[in-house]
Formats: sequence, structure tokens, C-alpha cells
Amino acid sequence: KQKTSEDYYLAGRKLPWLPIGFSTMATQLGAISFISAPAFVALREGGGMIWLGYELALPLAMIVLMAFFFPVFHSLRIISVYEFLERRYDEKTRIVMSLVFQVSRGLATGVTIYAAAIVLSVTLQIPLSITILLIGAVAVVYELFGGIHMDIVSDTIQMIVIFLGIIITGLVGLHLIGGWSSIPELIDPARLVAVDFSAHGLGDSQDFGFWPLFLGGFFLYASYYGCDQSQVQRELSARNLKECKLSLLFNGFFRFPIVLAYCALGLILGAYVVQHPEFLGNLPQGRPDYLLPAFILAKMPPGVVGLIFIAIMAAAMSSLDSSINSLSAATVEDIYKKIRKRKIEPEQEMKLAKMFTLFWGVFCIGFAFFVGDISPTIIESINKIGSAFYGPVFAVFLAGIISSKAKPLPAIVGLVSGVTVNLFLWLFVPSVSWLWWNAIGFVLATAVIFLGSLLFQPAYRTSFKIDIPSENKIWKISYGALIVYAVCLIIFLAFFTKLF
Repeated sequence: KQKTSEDYYLAGRKLPWLPIGFSTMATQLGAISFISAPAFVALREGGGMIWLGYELALPLAMIVLMAFFFPVFHSLRIISVYEFLERRYDEKTRIVMSLVFQVSRGLATGVTIYAAAIVLSVTLQIPLSITILLIGAVAVVYELFGGIHMDIVSDTIQMIVIFLGIIITGLVGLHLIGGWSSIPELIDPARLVAVDFSAHGLGDSQDFGFWPLFLGGFFLYASYYGCDQSQVQRELSARNLKECKLSLLFNGFFRFPIVLAYCALGLILGAYVVQHPEFLGNLPQGRPDYLLPAFILAKMPPGVVGLIFIAIMAAAMSSLDSSINSLSAATVEDIYKKIRKRKIEPEQEMKLAKMFTLFWGVFCIGFAFFVGDISPTIIESINKIGSAFYGPVFAVFLAGIISSKAKPLPAIVGLVSGVTVNLFLWLFVPSVSWLWWNAIGFVLATAVIFLGSLLFQPAYRTSFKIDIPSENKIWKISYGALIVYAVCLIIFLAFFTKLF
């Protein structure tokens, strides 16, 4: 029974690492990746296995979070990650950062609703607008009565179902195209390239070069897993710091194989549509994300169709329930309590949590109606939204953790400046790949924070002390293993075409 907001948001801080690790992967590798990663590989112009480059720096991002971020967060016993910013900087920094999170996460959650609605629309043959409303309503009701404990426990089950969906669809697809050996005969060789060292994404009309993918992926994943309430909330529900680190280590090693499976499924589907070009006539014009749902509906036995669509919907619910829960947590902890400035009884706090869960559910449903035209594929849309915000966000947190010289006002100005420049690039400079926004926003925000702190707020002194414990030998070995793993992944992708 949930008696307090800590029970609702953090499951009483009692969960072991394995379900948290599964939940961490399930939330980010949910319906959007399941539907849209294969579509990117199979149909997106300029797409292919190149998407895997976005995963190369994730093990390195996990090292930063395990070594610096979560030791601090766990020692503070916080519910909202933005509470750290108040203790380190001031209340205004916390409020501004939380508002930035709520806007970005609310928009991204709308994309997830849209992805799940596509599946339901294809399955039931009903209008997309109806399925958007239906998916959103179910997610809100599920979250109102569940909280984070239900999210994490159900995510473990959902990950197993997702794997089954990938395996079954892949096996059926391989049977239809004549086996794996048919892929190099049917697929455009450019789609088999997994690393492009020649493209740079700065005016060359090539968004997916190695460096924009690698650097963009590092800053996005470090910020997403370390500064985004929807993910940090999971790690804070661990019973101790060791369990938290183990869940991040698990994610660092096992996320890539799942993404590889999604992309391999894209190769299979791409080969199928080359063999059967008439199948593309079943898809809405310019909507590659409909490929996987349409394939499943057309080519699978009825019972298997049900199982796989359950997997997709389970993946969607994994992302939706945690996102809406974290939005509610941030609103209550970072905004309402700061405005109210009075103690709130636990029962009243639970009512507020569920009221804001309902509010954010309505907001996300509303935005889902406008998602379709952001990018060619949904997986690009949600990462584009994140890339506009995550670099500057990471800069504010990192500066606060590693340096006592970073000051509150420059931190706010750096955050706003970084986001503003990224939005300007989005609207007016399409020649710069959106993958660079994370790095550009981070560098700009960091420069503003430290230069501003030096020049314009010299009298500020923080009394907040950060004590990061020294690492024992086993964790240092783990960090080394993650570095070696990242290097091996780069080598693997560089020679990926040799496998065919």
C-alpha cells in the first residue's frame, strides 16, 4: 500500500538492481524503438544500420553517471533530481530546470502516445485520432493506481514479451525472404554501412556521420539517464548505491544487443519490401513507421499477431507510465511545494500526485495529435526533441557536481542560452545535423556558466559540499570493462559490412 509520495514515486527505495535494470532499458527501448528503428533501417531515405552509431558512447555515459552523479543523488535522499540543483545552486535554478524537463518530457511522451496509437490504428482499422485518445486514457488510468513500483515490476515482464516479439517477427520474415543470406542480395549496400567516418553533419547534408552520432549519443544518454526525472527516478528507487550502479552497468552492456536486434529486424523487413514492392502500397504515403505493424498484421497467424501487438503495447505502456509519473513528481516536488511553502500532509500529497498525473496525461495526449510531421520517423522525432534540451541540462548538472565555482544565475542563463541556440538551429539552420545540438548546447552552456560565474557573480559562495566516495577496485574494473566494450562496438560496426 502506498502511504507517502516516496512510496508512489520511488517504491520506498527498496527495489533490487535487476528489475530496475530491465525497467531502465524497457522505458527507452519501448514502442518507439520497436516500431521505428526497423522503419529507419528499412525505408528511411539515408537510413540503415547507421543508426547503431548512436549507441556507441552509451557505455561511456554510464561511467560518468556511476562515478559522479548517482553517488551524489543517493547520498542526498532526494525524490526529484532537481532538488539537487536547489541545494547546490538555489531554488530558482531548480524551478527553471524542472520546467525545462517538464516541457521536454511532456512533448516526448506525446510522441510515445502517437507511436502506440499507430499500432492500434493499424490493428483495429480505426482512425488514428481515436486511438490516440484511447492509448492516452489507458496510460493515465494505469498510472493513477500504480506508481513507480508497478512500473518497474511490469517493465521486467514487458521486456521478455518484447524479445519474443522481435524473435517471432524476425523468424517469420527470414522464412519469407529465403533466409539471412538473401539480405545482401536484396538490400542496398548503403543500408548495411554502420559507421560513416567521412560524414560530419555540418553542411554536408549527411546527418548520420560517426562523430555527430558518437558525441551526440554521449551527451544525450548521459543527460537522459542522469538528469531526466523519468529515468533518475528509477535509479533512486534502488535500495542502495550498489544496486543503483549495478542497474546502470547492466544497461551499459545489454542495451546495444537489443538495439542491434531492432535494426536487424529492419534489414529483414527491408529485404521483404524489395521482394514485394506492392506491399508498400499498404502503407500511408511518407509514413515508414507503419511498416512493422502492417507487416505483422498481414503476415503473422492471428494468435501470433495478438502476442506481438501485446508486446508493442506493453512497451508503449512502459514508456508512458514512467514518463507521466515523473512529470507528476517534478510538478509536485519542484513547483507546487515551492509555491505553497507549507508542509503538506501525506494524504494530500498523494491526491496532488494523482491530480497532476491526470493533468500531464491530458497535455501529452494533446501534443500527440501534432507529432506526425516533426521528422521522417518517430525515433528521429523523439531524439530531436531530446537533443534540443539535453546538452544544456547536462552542463548545469555536471558543473554543479564537479566544481564549486559554478554560480546560480550563470547556470540559469547557460541553460536558457543553450536551449535557445538549439531551437534556433532547428528552425533556421537545417544544414547542421540535429545530432550536433547536444554537443553544441553543452559547450555553450558550460562556457556561459563558468565565464558568467567568474565575471558577474563573484561574491556568491556555496555552502553545499559534495563528497564523492572513492571507488573500490571492482568498480574501477567495471569502468574499464565498459571502455573496452565501447571500443569493441566501434570496431564491430566499422567492419559490419564484412559480415555479408
